[in-house]
Amino acid sequence: MPDNQRQRSTDSCTAHSIKGACFPPAREKIVFLRTRKRYTQSAEQTEVISTGGSDFQIMDNIFDTICDFDELYDAHLHARKGKRFRPDVLQFTDRLEENLIEIQNELLWGTYRVGPYRPFYVTEPKLRLVMALQYRDRVVQWAIYKQLNPFYDKMFIEDSYACRVGKGSHKAAERLQYWLKQVGRKPGKWYYLKLDISKYFYRVDHGILMNILRKRIADTRLLALLDRIINSEDTKFGLPAGYNPEECTPDMWRSDCGMPIGNLTSQLFANVYLNELDQFCKHRLRIHYYVRYMDDIIILSDSKPELHGIKDDIEAFLKDTLRLDLNKKTAIRPVTLGIEFVGYRVWATHRKLKKSTARRMIRKVKKSCRKVERGEILIDAFMRQAASFSGTLMHCNSHGLRNRLTEIYDSYAYKGGGDNGN
Repeated sequence: MPDNQRQRSTDSCTAHSIKGACFPPAREKIVFLRTRKRYTQSAEQTEVISTGGSDFQIMDNIFDTICDFDELYDAHLHARKGKRFRPDVLQFTDRLEENLIEIQNELLWGTYRVGPYRPFYVTEPKLRLVMALQYRDRVVQWAIYKQLNPFYDKMFIEDSYACRVGKGSHKAAERLQYWLKQVGRKPGKWYYLKLDISKYFYRVDHGILMNILRKRIADTRLLALLDRIINSEDTKFGLPAGYNPEECTPDMWRSDCGMPIGNLTSQLFANVYLNELDQFCKHRLRIHYYVRYMDDIIILSDSKPELHGIKDDIEAFLKDTLRLDLNKKTAIRPVTLGIEFVGYRVWATHRKLKKSTARRMIRKVKKSCRKVERGEILIDAFMRQAASFSGTLMHCNSHGLRNRLTEIYDSYAYKGGGDNGN
């Protein structure tokens, strides 16, 4: 065989040699973005549509990248951060290569199914039902998230701050305070509209979410995988309108709506879902002073009637387009009263911790100090909690609260348990 033919044969074999040889060769791994036009360019090109009158990008041929062994291994490294000594992680790592190949084959053959969830409740800051996935499913979600999140993040508005790299609650509070300083220098009296969506994670409509994802994703295998994750066969996540999780019997839970709190993909889908509202407010309603942290929204205006009109428009959009409702926390008040947002009460001149958060912090410090006094926990564990609280308090005016927490610590910790860490 001539050398050039032998070289082409070797390259062809190398291109199809993927870790885990018990599945057929996958298609060439290509990730590319196409520009979706408002018209059909030719018979050979896919007819595409546009929203809002402008071209936009879609994602295609990404599924093979998600299934790549190296990508799954990198997803495993992300999923185990801070959890590497947990029993389920140790068990998975003990047969790491075999487990990753098994996941890879299930994805490529289309036999992957989401495993059973482990439900539990958290009580702070309020009662929530959290659904924990098995570790192998968390690896799959990380593999998906690593591809989808950078693609969608570029489409979100600048003032969406939840579950995004470089954003967060502190940046959201800083942005709101910056705007309050701006409007404080303008004439007239300014007001804020506070919007909160009722039971947001429990009410996300699966059909609408899948339609939103189809606008940007053309890879049919990826869409099928996302559909299996969103429409879980074994677990229902949706609540009937007006009900809390603790009020529902098992037969009342709905399978056509809701996302599991605790899933990595749920964070991304939550932002993708409400990005429709963000775009509506920015491009249709032309709202400038608009900031959102997940389902909490603040809008500023110098006209109370204008805010009432905006509220009506948003409420109609949520109900008709996204099948969501506003809750009773929705209010219009003067900005001089301070705005409760992301755990703080924000003014143009300063920020304070919410009273409910401050009371909860005091209760936790008292409880931990009693445990130190009885010798139930080491002083090192208490100091780690204190460092966490200090990190929260450094972002607001909290001199009085810091002094109060120090007094509590002095009155408890050194009575008998202060030397417990030595």
